[in-house]
Amino acid sequence: MDEDELLHRYGLHPAAEHLDQIRDLLTAQTELERQSQGHGDTEVMKLCCVQLFNAGVMSDVLTIWRAKSSSWDASCSIDVQLLCGGGLAGTQAYLLTEGSEDAAQALDYIRRSEAAGDFADFSVEKQAASYADYYHA
Repeated sequence: MDEDELLHRYGLHPAAEHLDQIRDLLTAQTELERQSQGHGDTEVMKLCCVQLFNAGVMSDVLTIWRAKSSSWDASCSIDVQLLCGGGLAGTQAYLLTEGSEDAAQALDYIRRSEAAGDFADFSVEKQAASYADYYHA
């Protein structure tokens, strides 16, 4: 499935019953990208992350983090803000209590990004609107 088909099939705000399919697609693309940079489709990965961001399910933070950290290309394609579909403070609190190594790495990355100004004027609504503009949706 390419980016256009993914956008057409699920839109930017997928129905809850489609989230598992999006997670599965993102996980599959993440594994391909981990095997060798360029094997996964980073544009599809980014769109899956936007869709999960818009759903705002806190447990998706780690799925998005694993995608972002799968390669240099994926890291550049998947914005750090996409980790925070549940809000910046809520995401940080979730990662702090989640306890896994992935959560600790994601939390550290978010904190460093916040200190660098990547979350200046951030809100879930503004971020979602910017992706709607980007995808012309």
